[in-house]
Amino acid sequence: MPSSSSGSHGQEARSREPLFSVDLAAAACRLLAFLRSAPAHGGAVGPPSVRRYEELWMPLAAEEAMLVPPPDVQLVWLCHCFHHESYAAYCTSRFGRLINRPLILDADNEEYASDRCRDVWAARYPLEPFDLYNNDFDGNKLNGIDKNNANGEIVKLIRAYASLAARFASPFISEGVYHVAAKRRYVRFLDLVNKRVCTTREDTRLVPSFDILLMWLAHQSFPVSYSRDMTAMGIRDNVAKMVVGYGEVVSEEVVEKTRVLWEETYNEPYDMAGSDVDTAKQAFYWQAAATEEDVNRLYKGLQPRFLMEVLVFLKGESNSEHIDNEFLRLRTQRGHRSLKLNKPMSSLSCKTWQKTWHLYCEFATRALTIEFRRSTSGCFRNSKLLKNVSFSWNDMLHEESLVLTEGIDVSMRVMVSITPPIQAPYLLKCVPDRVTDDGGAMVSDVILRMRNYRPQEGRWLTRTVLDYGGKECFVIRIRIGRGIWRRGPETPVAVKWEDRSIEVREGTWSYIASATSVGYAPEKVVGTAIPSKDQQENKVVWSFSTGDVLTVQFGDDLNFMLQNKNSYEEARLLVGRRLSYSINKDITSNNRSEEEQYLTLVRTSPDHPDGKATMLLNWKLLAVEFLPEEDAVFVLLLCMSIARTMTEIRREDVAGLLVRRRIREGRVGQRDWGSVMLPNSPSLDPHLQPWYRNAASVLSSTETVPNGVVPIRYSPADGKDELYRQALIP
Repeated sequence: MPSSSSGSHGQEARSREPLFSVDLAAAACRLLAFLRSAPAHGGAVGPPSVRRYEELWMPLAAEEAMLVPPPDVQLVWLCHCFHHESYAAYCTSRFGRLINRPLILDADNEEYASDRCRDVWAARYPLEPFDLYNNDFDGNKLNGIDKNNANGEIVKLIRAYASLAARFASPFISEGVYHVAAKRRYVRFLDLVNKRVCTTREDTRLVPSFDILLMWLAHQSFPVSYSRDMTAMGIRDNVAKMVVGYGEVVSEEVVEKTRVLWEETYNEPYDMAGSDVDTAKQAFYWQAAATEEDVNRLYKGLQPRFLMEVLVFLKGESNSEHIDNEFLRLRTQRGHRSLKLNKPMSSLSCKTWQKTWHLYCEFATRALTIEFRRSTSGCFRNSKLLKNVSFSWNDMLHEESLVLTEGIDVSMRVMVSITPPIQAPYLLKCVPDRVTDDGGAMVSDVILRMRNYRPQEGRWLTRTVLDYGGKECFVIRIRIGRGIWRRGPETPVAVKWEDRSIEVREGTWSYIASATSVGYAPEKVVGTAIPSKDQQENKVVWSFSTGDVLTVQFGDDLNFMLQNKNSYEEARLLVGRRLSYSINKDITSNNRSEEEQYLTLVRTSPDHPDGKATMLLNWKLLAVEFLPEEDAVFVLLLCMSIARTMTEIRREDVAGLLVRRRIREGRVGQRDWGSVMLPNSPSLDPHLQPWYRNAASVLSSTETVPNGVVPIRYSPADGKDELYRQALIP
């Protein structure tokens, strides 16, 4: 089993770890929650908020200890506290003592304190509104400061933190496990300030890493506790002088000195997983302030995805005489067993820790394996395994540091750093399956024999919905025909256009033991879509059981409109990959027809006035990606309704709806959809990139013939091919 990276250093650090007077992990959690909700309270603060903070709030805070101020004032207060020396001097000059922020680390208690403050505020300042909605701040005009009697120094301090919420937008850092690991490194950072810098290198300045900065700001957000703790550690007068503050510009040389000093002291890399916000956005779509509520938990067959960021570091110099033929290979235990990322040993020898791989893995991959191999033919394909080490996600999550190390040979060590897994968007695709009857049974001779050859009535086109791991979770059916089939003239006929409804059933197929590919659809119907047509206005309207109404306007221009009387949010369906799903056209070969296959659902709300993308669908490939806040049944109804409508408008089978047999998929676990991603890698493998960059390659089946056409054979009992063409392409 891999060893903890801390070793003797970790035991020594834990033995002398200071007892902070505030729970830093909980403080960081509350700080992040407030920063991510700040845009809903008016965004950046301006001079009016600074005036309210100085003239109204601080005198009140000096009298009442357990009150939470208005959001705009609280943001000013936080930013002022982040400059501890300035805040301490300000409080001492005005009140003769340091004013602390209320030590409330629970959301419910914070809400109670805010409501109580609202009452106190109304009684004390009846002419001043508690919530400030007009808080314009013009960064180019300082005369606004004088006009509003705001403290210019405080305004300038606040400006430095204008980008703080964006800096801490990483989805991984909200987890408590991450905060515990960050606290451990923060303790080491303070120890470095105390033992190394203050005593031996007074001219050295330290640049806090991403996680250490979060802990430092969370600590400073409670000024009395921070002052007490720094005094107890004997570094109160040195921290501000030695540590580079947020927004302060320093040279790369200063940053590198911090890395070197950290590595010399603790023998571990200074940068850890979770800090690269831009790369995470390229790997998968997420919303920093997305609700934690998953509306799809009621669907038992739908399993959520969990992603984690993984950094692999290497340190050491190989003395092997075969170094030119030796290499490292990275693999995953499950989910993407075909993954083979190779690095030659000749390029990896280094006396300091170097980042070798940066990837994002689903938690379902279970573990990472590093293989030490020697080539037997001068290439990576033919090689001999010399040694391998595995890093289990479960083992790493039990480590306080979220880090494990292991030796790959005598002089070389591998270190893996991970983030806690977070819920990622759902990935679903619809694959063809057998035609079913009105009751949900597949049309088959096996079913006929079981029913003593009583004919199966009705014909429904059927699609099985698979998740990212190839697991069945829903069945979608489109009503096509009525009647029965018997040998001779009797055959099903198409139902009326308005009767060609769509239904979604939750669950998996109940297969018959004697025929593993024949069975019954799940009984529970969880969603339906009913069509209606207006020929005069050239539009098709779909009414969903979820309360949504989809209108497709066709003619010279194609428009999609979505309405729901029960929702206050505005929803727009935009053609193409929009917002965070957009593709850089300069580096891809996308053309207009490919872009038209995609639709992005954008919802506008008070928290997101500019709109946020909550779903991306490809109606041609019948694939969807959506945030947990979107209902899976609604998404599937939307996707299938659009596919059916586009088939009718274009008068060709653009979405492959005429296919009426299960197509063989790739082996589960061999290369699961979205299981591993390397967004910045030069790899040409589309399976290591977000699926919508090259959807056709990622979602293609394994059952093909040389000309690329899937061989199809249908039973006469399904009904004639004209039946389905007439229903789909009238």
